Amino acid sequence: MGSVKVWLHAFRLRTLPLSLSCIFIGSSLAFVNDAFDVVVFGLLIITTTLLQILSNLANDYGDTQHGADNHERLGPARAVQSGAITKEKIKASIFIFSILCLISGISLLLFSFGLAQWKLISEFFLLGIFAIIAAIKYTAGSNPYGYKGFGDVFVFLFFGLVGVLGSAFLYMKSFELSFLLPAMAIGMLSTGVLNINNIRDIEGDAKVGKNTIAVRLGRRNAGIYHLLLIIGSILSLGSYIVFFTEAIEAWAFLLLAPFLIKNIKTILCEKDALKIDKQLKVLALSSFFVSLLFSLGLIINRL
Repeated sequence: MGSVKVWLHAFRLRTLPLSLSCIFIGSSLAFVNDAFDVVVFGLLIITTTLLQILSNLANDYGDTQHGADNHERLGPARAVQSGAITKEKIKASIFIFSILCLISGISLLLFSFGLAQWKLISEFFLLGIFAIIAAIKYTAGSNPYGYKGFGDVFVFLFFGLVGVLGSAFLYMKSFELSFLLPAMAIGMLSTGVLNINNIRDIEGDAKVGKNTIAVRLGRRNAGIYHLLLIIGSILSLGSYIVFFTEAIEAWAFLLLAPFLIKNIKTILCEKDALKIDKQLKVLALSSFFVSLLFSLGLIINRL
């Protein structure tokens, strides 16, 4: 495999649509409140993409460092574990993408708030630093929180609450309490994707001491947890539409219900790890299109 393909594989670009889902929802909420800005949207996309790649690189390095990525692993081969990229090069790339995240994030804050709003810039800058540290410390370092079962919390917060509420605030300089519902919805869907990953790797993770929520709950209860996440996300989006908007078009997200139902059934009943692995992509893409259809519904109704 050529060097460019090796790095693209390490970036795990297939994870990007899911990470951008919270940006779409936050931006659509800003649009219906007459606060959308195309430059802010572009900078949000760039910053989120860089942060997701940083997280993927750190995860690749960390899981190899702690033995979770090995020859018994059933998912896609990882760059460091397979020897395609050395540990030194992956560590250098983590540093580079950390700097790129800072540059992009600072540009976003300066354009959104302006120099006069130095207090808001400082607060969001600290939040950005925390996000970078959290992305790296998920599996890398001497005490990764992902190995203690806190990965789900990180995903729910950053790919749900922070992603949606933060992006909406960058447009509007405020947010409404009702925004918590769609923020929780995408947070639960994103956590569901992580849960599938952890269910697939449940046996290998248990062997190396990676105590994910799936490992802690056990296979059966992890499936029930998955059911609650998906149903919770649907109810959250539905509640927002019913109580806080007249955008009937936003119900278009239910077109993905058959895929979500099949996903739930598979995770509850399937024992073959390879078949479970296939559902990871299904839920990731379904979550992306759920957020896209919901967002487009809000926008179309507003036009």
